[in-house]
Amino acid sequence: MDTDFSGPEEARVAALHDLGVLDRPAEDRFDRVVRLARQLFGVDTALVSLVDRDVVVHKAMAGFEQRVVPREESFCGTAVLSDQMLIVPDAALDARFRDQPFVTGPDGLRFYAGQPLVTAGGHRVGTLCIADHEPRTFDPDHAALLRDLAGWVEKELATDTELAWAARVQAGLLPRTAPEIPGYQLAGACLPSRAVGGDFYDWTATDDGLVFTLVDVMGKGTGAGIMAASIRAVLRGSAHGTDVARSLLYAGAILHADLSGTGLFATAFHAALDAGTGELTYADAGHGLTLLQRPDGGHQRLTATGLPLGVLDEQSRDQRTVRLDPGDLLVTFSDGLLDLTDGTLAGAVVVADAVRGADSAQAAVDAVLRLAAQASTRPDDITVVALRRAA
Repeated sequence: MDTDFSGPEEARVAALHDLGVLDRPAEDRFDRVVRLARQLFGVDTALVSLVDRDVVVHKAMAGFEQRVVPREESFCGTAVLSDQMLIVPDAALDARFRDQPFVTGPDGLRFYAGQPLVTAGGHRVGTLCIADHEPRTFDPDHAALLRDLAGWVEKELATDTELAWAARVQAGLLPRTAPEIPGYQLAGACLPSRAVGGDFYDWTATDDGLVFTLVDVMGKGTGAGIMAASIRAVLRGSAHGTDVARSLLYAGAILHADLSGTGLFATAFHAALDAGTGELTYADAGHGLTLLQRPDGGHQRLTATGLPLGVLDEQSRDQRTVRLDPGDLLVTFSDGLLDLTDGTLAGAVVVADAVRGADSAQAAVDAVLRLAAQASTRPDDITVVALRRAA
C-alpha cells in the first residue's frame, strides 16, 4: 500500500495523537458500539480502529484479539485514504487485498466494510469496521446503519477533543510561577481525576505579602471545572484584597444562584499573609483541611469559619488569624487526599506525617504528590498549596 506521509498525512497522524486515546485501556463507550455492530450485522468481527503512521490500533474489539497490527496488513489503512466507506464484498477477488496474509491465511478475512472516523478538523483518524470470513453483500441500508454507528463513535472522539482542549485551558489558569516573598516559599499543584477537574488554586502578591486560595467544587468533570473557573474569576475580580472574609462573602453572593441551581457547592480556603509580621488571616468556607506544621513536629488543623459556598446566601463571614513563625509550614489541600485513606479527617494526620520535616514549600508539595502516587486509583481531584516561612 503506497501512502504519502507528507503534508496531509502528517496532519492526519497529528490529529489522531491529539485525541489522546491511543494509549488508554479499553473503554466501555467504544466496546458497546462494536458489540452492537457485530450483533446487528451478524458478522464475525467488529472494530473501532485508529490508524497511526505505521500501525493500526484497535481501540475496541469484538471477535478479534490483536490490539495492534501493522498498517500494511489491514483493510483500515486503506479505508482512511478516502472519505467514502470502503466495502470489500470478497477480498479474494480484490486486487488490493487478495495476496495479503490476512486474506490468504487459514483464518483469512473475505468481507470488510469500514466507515472512516472523521474529526471536527476533517481528518480521517480511523474506522468503525466489520469483517467476516465469508464473502457478503452490503446493501445501502446496511451502509447507512454502519455510518450511523460510526457517527456515534465520532461524537465520543469529539468529546475527547473538547475535554483535552478544556484541560489545557484549565491548566493554563493555574499559576505558572510563585511570587517572590522575601523570607517565604510558596508552591502548589493540582491533579484532576479526569481531564477537567473541580479544584483550583491561585495566588497574588500584595504590597504587604500575599493572598492565596484553594477551592474544591464538590463534583468532578466538566461541570465542576466550569464552576471552579467562575469562582476563580469572581475572587480575582474582587476589590476586597486582603479582607478575605469579605471576598468570600462577595463570591458567595455572586455565585449562590448558580451553585444552588446546579446542585453544586464549593469549599474554599482564602488567606492573606502579612509577610512582615507572619500573620495569616484566613476565611474558610467549609473546607477545614489546612494544617499548620510546627518545626517541633506538632501540627494544628485550621477549622472552617463558615459554610461552603452555595449552601446558604450568607449575610456575613468570619475570619481568623494565626501566626507563621520561622520554620512553620502551612499546607492546605483538597479532600481528594482523604479519599486515598479512609475518607475521614483521620487522613489529615497521614498528610501531616507526609510533610513533616519538609525543608521547603516545594518539598511539602512533592511529599503530598508522592502520597497520591501510592494509590492505585484517584477517585477525586487532588490539589495542594504549601507556604513555608524560612527558619
